[in-house]
Amino acid sequence: MKLSKFKFKLPEEQIALYPAENRDESRLLVVDKKTGKMEHRQFKNILEYFDEHDVMVFNDTKVFPARLYGNKEKTGARIEVFLLRELNREYKFWDVLVDPARKIRIGNKLYFGDTMVAEVIDNTTSRGRTLRFLFDGDYAEFKEKLMAFGETPIPTFIKRPVEPEDEARYQTIFAKHEGAVVAPASGLHFSRELMKRLEIKGIDFSFITLHAGLGNFREIDVEDLTKHKMDSEQMFVTEEAVNIVNKAKDTRHNICAIGTTSLRALETAVTADGHIKPFDGWTNKFIFPPYDFSVANRMVANFYMPYSTLLMIVAAFGGYELTMDVYDTALKEGYKFGPYGDAMLIM
Repeated sequence: MKLSKFKFKLPEEQIALYPAENRDESRLLVVDKKTGKMEHRQFKNILEYFDEHDVMVFNDTKVFPARLYGNKEKTGARIEVFLLRELNREYKFWDVLVDPARKIRIGNKLYFGDTMVAEVIDNTTSRGRTLRFLFDGDYAEFKEKLMAFGETPIPTFIKRPVEPEDEARYQTIFAKHEGAVVAPASGLHFSRELMKRLEIKGIDFSFITLHAGLGNFREIDVEDLTKHKMDSEQMFVTEEAVNIVNKAKDTRHNICAIGTTSLRALETAVTADGHIKPFDGWTNKFIFPPYDFSVANRMVANFYMPYSTLLMIVAAFGGYELTMDVYDTALKEGYKFGPYGDAMLIM
């Protein structure tokens, strides 16, 4: 499978700048894998396609305000710092991306307001750096101040300034465990009302945690997809989540992965007999066609960017030809793309 097979022309006006006013009122394109039939619905109609004891697998990661701006010592140059992950809590070491990277060297200090200073102590990649934050207070106070400087890290292809409302918009209603810099977008469509209606109908929920990182948006620079390496992301699957999924597997109920991160997590935690096991570690699993899935038989996905690893996972699940046909239909019918856009249900 080649990178060039995932090219399509996406008009800029079809990249959603804002989500639907009500989370569950985005559009939903329902696709039957066996017949190729497509239905145009509203997201809250997803309830009609599931029965009692079917399982939805959600990613309950929580996005933190990872993008902040500091000023370089002496010159005062404005530097964007994107927090990727905490490396050492005691010494306040963070793995970050800086922009413009060429202006930042080991030993440089960056100032954030009047109360926060960071020193560059290592170069991890051409753009990446390790920062040590210099702060005298306790950890809770440090973390609170650091997060106060940050803004919601909506993707750069959403070409508008970040707004205060994005803090809630770019977060699922069930977000629980902080650590993501990319929202599990397919989960953004679920409102409290819809979750309650699903619960009343008897649909079971399984919550896993995969802290989605910027690697989901990183440009692929190889034509042969077998040579692409995904960034590692931290992931947790609890015994409770395992039992819910495995019970559905054993009783032949539908298992629906809500989003590409949930799908990758299931395929990371899978055992040889198609069940899943508890997991506490890191995954860099890259899924692209062809691929045989062992756990989920349904998935919910947003509409993703050309050449993206997210599109490749969907194509692996839905089948390459059908997925590209669905994307062609979505483009013609004016569906919105990106994390704030519309969704599809592949059955």
